[in-house]
Amino acid sequence: MAFNIRHISTRFALLLALAAVAPLMAYGVISILSLQRGTRQSVTTGNQNVAVRAAEEIRRYVVTNANLLKALAADLQNTGLDLRQQDQILKNYVLEFREFREVTLFAEDGSAIVSSRIGKPRIAAPAAATASRGTMLDGVAMSPIRVDDDLLPTATFTIHLLHLNQPAGWLAGELNLEEMWRMVDQIRIGDHGYALIVAPNGELIAHGDPDKKSMVARAHSLATHAMVAAARASNGTEPVSLEYTDEDGRRDLGVATRIPSLGWTVIVEQPTREAYATATTLQRQLVVAISIALLGMIVVGYLFGRSFITPILTLQRATHAVAAGKLDTRVQIASKDEFGDLGDAFNTMAARLAELQEDVKKQERQAMFGRLAAGIVHDLLHPIQNVGNNTRLLLRPDVDAETRQDCGRIIDRELLTIRRFLDDLRNVVKPKPVERFPMDINVTVAEIIESMRPEGERHGVAVEGRSAQGSLMIDGDRFALGRVLRNLVTNAIQATGPGGSVTVAATRAGARVEVRVADTGSGIPADRLSAIFDDFVTTKRRGLGLGLAISKRIIEQLDGTIAVASEVGRGTSFTLTFPARPDETARAAAS
Repeated sequence: MAFNIRHISTRFALLLALAAVAPLMAYGVISILSLQRGTRQSVTTGNQNVAVRAAEEIRRYVVTNANLLKALAADLQNTGLDLRQQDQILKNYVLEFREFREVTLFAEDGSAIVSSRIGKPRIAAPAAATASRGTMLDGVAMSPIRVDDDLLPTATFTIHLLHLNQPAGWLAGELNLEEMWRMVDQIRIGDHGYALIVAPNGELIAHGDPDKKSMVARAHSLATHAMVAAARASNGTEPVSLEYTDEDGRRDLGVATRIPSLGWTVIVEQPTREAYATATTLQRQLVVAISIALLGMIVVGYLFGRSFITPILTLQRATHAVAAGKLDTRVQIASKDEFGDLGDAFNTMAARLAELQEDVKKQERQAMFGRLAAGIVHDLLHPIQNVGNNTRLLLRPDVDAETRQDCGRIIDRELLTIRRFLDDLRNVVKPKPVERFPMDINVTVAEIIESMRPEGERHGVAVEGRSAQGSLMIDGDRFALGRVLRNLVTNAIQATGPGGSVTVAATRAGARVEVRVADTGSGIPADRLSAIFDDFVTTKRRGLGLGLAISKRIIEQLDGTIAVASEVGRGTSFTLTFPARPDETARAAAS
């Protein structure tokens, strides 16, 4: 088979030579992800090891001091030493172990017997109830850590002494934990990584960051710290790691491990920017290298694929023109390969689309005529039914004069409504300005309720009205606004099942007058609420979809607003708001 570059398959083969772009991209993505994952794992493991070693050193430091006091207790009980000897032992002990500021021996009743301190002991008399609230270390009760007057950490160790297995008093020692602070200060990871210790109640005990040591003096609580919560949730001695945003808005990598015997949590935190600095640099270099290689391949692919892309661009422009409605667009592709065949197929398709467009226009005109007829029937059916019903009442001989007068008034009103509907239909494209006169909303609402109540009874729906006390005067068009309310009430009745209700309420809200039409019907889905006031949009099976659109235009011409709220299954409410007219002149004109 001869090598013919005119065929699309041949040119496509040249493009396949550039397929190395995909493997290169895949390699780059995999390499970057592997680098990130490996770096995170390596840094996290290293920080976890630091936290575990720090926790073990702190535990050993505290337990060692507890054991020292325990050894002193063994020297004092069951030895028969007199008070002078006991006093000398305590003073020598404090001189030898300077972490202990004071050691005092108490009787069972809490009175001090001997103390290493000259004068009154500072340590409070221990009791079983208070000792039980601390941490137990193999028989030694450790109180919660506090900061003394010198702003140094201090804790009290207490041992209950026995003589012949009977309570014989208490040995209490006040321990200076300043050395523990020094241990925490020496734990550094990078330039900005520090360690901190949190007590079981969330109180900060020690912090390696010099700028945050004041938090220890203030007994700052870290009960809501992300690492404290994660350590408690782990319910184990294995360290946990987490990335989080600290109180300063800095992104940190934190690891935490618990000291079960003390209930403390040791946290080592380091800014992620510093922790992953090496990986970020390597990642940046890798991205630059891949980008350069990718750019080179793109340039080569462009040079080889230019003749391949030109016919595609021609077809693209023609496709856009057809999409814009220019169905007379044709393409001229001189090549004799598959692109030439595609150009011929496109021209055939464009010609066929022009024929189909004419057919669609005919069908749309027929469908629009059907919708227009259905909409006219929908809007005129109720007024015509009212005219017919009241006409039949007039023909009955048993109807009194008052009823005949009411029927005549209703017939005149509905005939006027029909005339206004025909005027609105004629002016759909170019709305005719409404006429404004002072009118009482309460009167209009009462008329709508009176005319729509029979329609509601026919559907098993209660149509109710609530009017405000006094007059609610606005500048409006009585007939136009009546049509808006009638349209809203009709829609509400049709959307409400038997046994439901439709309520029309008129109220005053400051300098505004509000009319609310609410129903207990099926409601309107949220995704359709934003379009219900558009032309030819309807939620019903029939109708033009002009009712709400015309209603919105009428209300806006009256300087009013219309809003809708709906919940599927619970009902819909439309709220009409107009500027109020409180003056008596307008009220008299309306009457």
